[in-house]
Amino acid sequence: MKRVLEGSHAVAEAVRLARIQVISAYPITPQTHIVEILSDYCASGKMNARFLRVESEHSCLAALIGAQSTGVRTFTATSSQGLALMHELLHWASGARLPIVMAEVNRALAPGWNIWTDQSDSLAQRDTGWMQFYCEDAQEVLDTMLMAYRLAEMVNLPAMVVLDAFFLSHTYEPVDVPEQEEVDRFLPAYVPEFRLDTAHPFALSPLVAPNAYMEMRREIAAAMDEALERLDSVEEKFAGIFGRRYGAVEAVCCDDADIVLVTSGTVTSTARILLEELRAKGEKIGILKIKLFRPFPVEAIRRALAGAKKIAVVDRNFSFGATGIFAQELRAALCNVPDHPPVFGFIAGLGGRDITTEVLASIVEQTKTADAPPAESIWIGLTEAAYAFGRP
Repeated sequence: MKRVLEGSHAVAEAVRLARIQVISAYPITPQTHIVEILSDYCASGKMNARFLRVESEHSCLAALIGAQSTGVRTFTATSSQGLALMHELLHWASGARLPIVMAEVNRALAPGWNIWTDQSDSLAQRDTGWMQFYCEDAQEVLDTMLMAYRLAEMVNLPAMVVLDAFFLSHTYEPVDVPEQEEVDRFLPAYVPEFRLDTAHPFALSPLVAPNAYMEMRREIAAAMDEALERLDSVEEKFAGIFGRRYGAVEAVCCDDADIVLVTSGTVTSTARILLEELRAKGEKIGILKIKLFRPFPVEAIRRALAGAKKIAVVDRNFSFGATGIFAQELRAALCNVPDHPPVFGFIAGLGGRDITTEVLASIVEQTKTADAPPAESIWIGLTEAAYAFGRP
């Protein structure tokens, strides 16, 4: 059924269709609309789920760790400082191999206090053992939520489904909402191999000595590798029922491209518009959309970029003391590829600043006219107001 939905409500519809049994929530802009509608679904009986109202995001994830450990399917959503407050528990969830799925609405970290989009909050959690999926539109959000549950429960790892604040979370667009029977065919009931049971007690997450800890971490690494291998079969199953698939990456016109723009999230849609304009003028431009960030799809990226002469990465994030994070990962993925093309890293759109076709055209032009990157990170669109402490 086609409906016009806000991106946040696309998340909520997926949660309803996934037959979630426990929702734990603490409101924070801009994810609040997700848990607002879910609380209404629980109160009205539209969902048969427990809705836990907790006092902080830390408690939010702690409650889900307990619930998921008993063998039920769970959900939460957060943003920015809320995700940062969850940081300790993110490790507990992945270390306990609990397939919790979270919607993470990208929002800039404070200070300065800002409620608009910026990927630094989710990317700051890249080493916590959670899978991360970055979505372009509301349909992809709904579909990815369902696929995230299927994949997470196959490999026993938690997952974040990430969407841009306001550009996606608060924008309405047509979304195909599937029927419950179709989703049930794709996503079977959650039946864990191990769960807390008072009739059969055992210890969960106990003290681990040095002779076992390293092996446990290696098992998490192996599960990430397995997730990368299994994603294609999950998408194939999804496409067989719903007719849609996305891939860990999407290469658009990359085969003959001189310059490939590497994007993630909603900026990809803007890049598609520019691509059409530049291709019509005879310019060989391509797009590589990275959807799956953890595990990082190294081989797929290498294949997609094999013919590129230059690569321009658009990062809506920054790692202080280093560079844009997608550019970091891309350089690492290509470092052992002989004669790989130069990687130009661009920082744009932090704190919700718009990334327009004009901004992307400027990125393409700067990449085209330079033989090599003039700096590890090229900041786009700075104004005089951005100068602080007397230093440009």
